[in-house]
Amino acid sequence: MSTQTKTKSKSEKNNGVPASLVWFEIPADNVERARTFYGKLFGWKIEKFPGPKPYWHIDTGGADATPDGGMMERQCAEHSVTNYIGVPSVDQAATKVEKLGGRICMPKTAVPQMGYFVICNDTENNTFALWEPNEKAK
Repeated sequence: MSTQTKTKSKSEKNNGVPASLVWFEIPADNVERARTFYGKLFGWKIEKFPGPKPYWHIDTGGADATPDGGMMERQCAEHSVTNYIGVPSVDQAATKVEKLGGRICMPKTAVPQMGYFVICNDTENNTFALWEPNEKAK
């Protein structure tokens, strides 16, 4: 009989779903200037995304598993790059954020036919987002 304690892998702790970076957003004071900068620097294709608010999709050109991102007009002076982390449930993950000393900045919000997100701050005041894919989101 082994006396070693079995530890759960990272994906087992998240119900089999690895908590991986799935999307990022870059705020810009001047979207055209930022599009030119990132397009020339990394070769990214940045195109206007249809929807009610001005938003641009960033195609990073990597494999399907490589996260793409978005660009938007800066909402306030403190608006910084936001990384989206995939989770099985934004509700459960948001509860855990608060239990661990983080803060919810924007509650669960639907992106129709894509999923849900929650914007959070960690204990060091860094902004990040939780993302739950769900094609039935309204």
